[in-house]
Formats: sequence, structure tokens, C-alpha cells
Amino acid sequence: MSMHLYALTLQKATAITQAIYGNFSAPKAQEIVVARGKILELLRPDDTGKVQSILSWECFGIIRCIYPFRLLSGKRDYIVVGSDSGRIVVLQFDEQKNKFLKIHEETFGKSGCRRIVPGQYVAGDPHGRAIMIGAIEKQKLVYILNRDGMNQLTISSPLEAHKSHTIIHSIVGVDNGFENPIFACLECDYQDVKYDEKNKLVPPPKNLTFYELDLGLNHVTRKWSSETEPSANLLIAVPGGESGPGGVLVCCENYVIYKNMGHDDVKVPIPRRLGMDDDKPLLIVTSATHKQKRMFFFLVQTEFGDIYRISIQYEEDEVDDVLIKYFDTIPPAVSICVLRTGFLFAASETGDHYLFQIQGIGEDDDTVETSMQNLNDPWKLFKPRKIKNLALIDEM
Repeated sequence: MSMHLYALTLQKATAITQAIYGNFSAPKAQEIVVARGKILELLRPDDTGKVQSILSWECFGIIRCIYPFRLLSGKRDYIVVGSDSGRIVVLQFDEQKNKFLKIHEETFGKSGCRRIVPGQYVAGDPHGRAIMIGAIEKQKLVYILNRDGMNQLTISSPLEAHKSHTIIHSIVGVDNGFENPIFACLECDYQDVKYDEKNKLVPPPKNLTFYELDLGLNHVTRKWSSETEPSANLLIAVPGGESGPGGVLVCCENYVIYKNMGHDDVKVPIPRRLGMDDDKPLLIVTSATHKQKRMFFFLVQTEFGDIYRISIQYEEDEVDDVLIKYFDTIPPAVSICVLRTGFLFAASETGDHYLFQIQGIGEDDDTVETSMQNLNDPWKLFKPRKIKNLALIDEM
């Protein structure tokens, strides 16, 4: 009989490192799963808007990343966890037992939070066919997920998509309908380091790279790569297929750029606060996508707490313009989630976490808005205000 040592604290961690939303317990249940260091917690807003803690699960390990995943034609979401265990873990919530069931656990590397061991980033194909799990540096693995005859989730052997001398900043799954799954990676290649005349290091270029999973040949290839801004830090997947033009939004200092294969870049400046220094960079730190049958938009938040609504004007696969409009200001968050019931959950960097009701999407608002026509104009300025499009429902 082996002995196990469990270390528990008297007070649970209250800080949230990441939040995701989905239908985890039932097909129409709008729920939020948050990672609190080594604790996985399932939250559910009730009819009055109060956030109820359904389950708090001690993982006895460091949770690096969580991602909601749904198989094609599925009605419930699984939770894919990247941790310091060197394994990819797929969990499913069992409402009767009130616990997370471990569906799959595949080992791919050493334990510990290492630079070249995947687990820092997890992204999924929007149509539920594959998952990419990536490390901070070099290594990326793709797993194909499917069903067996018993309607149980199956997972394939890992397919490698490694690239040496590369630092990864962000990974998302690109929506291209039902063609081969594509994953977009924001990479920095430091192999050929250069110095200027004063012997100072020239920052290496950053590239947006598309990796394609060929489901017929069962391997991953680099399909397309394009250089982007050196300050790029975040990717946002744009709905594709019948829902939108596809591609990604690249968030950089002061700008948002729409990029896609075979499409010209659409670069739009971000509105700035009144009184902010012109040379001070403005960075987007988190985002949420709200998608309905005939429309979609993005809510993004800067490091100052200002939220913007990003909408895309397009015809079929051709993007004409990207519009960025000031929405509201709340405390800076590490994750924001927009639920289908009209709630916005904000996991704050410090202090309490908030649940808001979305009162409007700012269409009839006269606040400042930018487009690609403002690229060479002076900065568009706005004055932060009390929340107007959001109403505070609960805090925890």
C-alpha cells in the first residue's frame, strides 16, 4: 500500500487565472469554469443573476490553461486542461455525482512548468475535430478527437507541429468551415539574431503562422506565414464558414489588424483615453466573442480596464472594414466571458470578480469609433464614464 501526501490550505485561493464558459452539466446550462491556481471551480448564475459555486475541485497541480471543447453535433462541453503534469487531460462534469470525471489522460512530456513542454496554450478547432496544445517555446502537439461506437470520446496519438528557435505568444483555432482544421500561432523566431550599428539587439520579427491538420494524410504542415507587428501579443479567431469571413484579429500596441490567407491586412487604430500620452502604448489583454446566427462581435479589454466593441463589415470572405468602438470601463480582468443569457463575467486581476448584465451593445451610442479610414489621422480620444451598456448584478 503506497502512501500519498496531500497538502491543503485552510483558505481557498480567490484569485482567478483563467475563466471559460460553456454547457458543462446540461445542453442548455450556461456555466463558467474558472481556474484558481490548483483549483478548478464550476460556477452557475441563477435566475436572479447571483453566481452559485456548484463544485470546487482540488487538482493537486498547477493549472496552466483550460479550454472548452465540444465534439461535432455535441450538446455538452468537455474541459481540456493543460497543467504541470506533462499530460493533456479531458474532463467532463457529472451532475449526478457532482464531480469532474477524467475521460482521457495522455502523457506527452516531463512534469513541471517547462519552456518546451506543452501545456501553456490550448486551442481547439471550432467544429470540434482537433485540439492543439503548445509550449512557450518550440513544441506544439495536435490531437484528433472523435467518437467511438459507444458514443464515447476518443483521442488520437499526438501529431507534432514543432518549430525550433521559436517563442509562442498565442494560439487559436481558425474557423474555415468543414475544410481541414487550421490553427493560427503568433510566433517569434529568434534563430537569426541581428544587431544594429550601435551593437544593440534588433528585436526579432513576429510571424502569424497557420498550421493545417490534414485529416486524410494524418499529419500537420505549415500552410502560411506572414510577418506582423513586433508588439503583437494576442490572437482572436473570427467566425468563418457560413457565419463570417474567417481569419484572425491580431492585437498589437495601439492597433488591431485583421489578417487571413490571400487577404490584404486591415489595420485599425484603437481609441485612446483623453489625456493619455501619445507615446504611451495601449495594449489589449483579454477578449470575448459573442456569436449568434446572423451576427457576431468581440469585446476586448485594455490594460487600463476600458472595454471596446469590435465589429467587422464584410461580404462573403472579403472584409471591407473593422470598427472599434468604446463600450464601457470596468476593473482590468484576466478573462472576460460573454454568456448567451446576456451576462458578462469578468475575472479581475485584483479584487472582486464581477457579473454584469449587458443592457445594450452600444449601437445607438455617440461615443468615439475608429475604422481603417482613421489609420493616418490623429488619435481618436474619449473620456471614461460610468458603466452604461453594463449593469452590475453580482460580485464575488
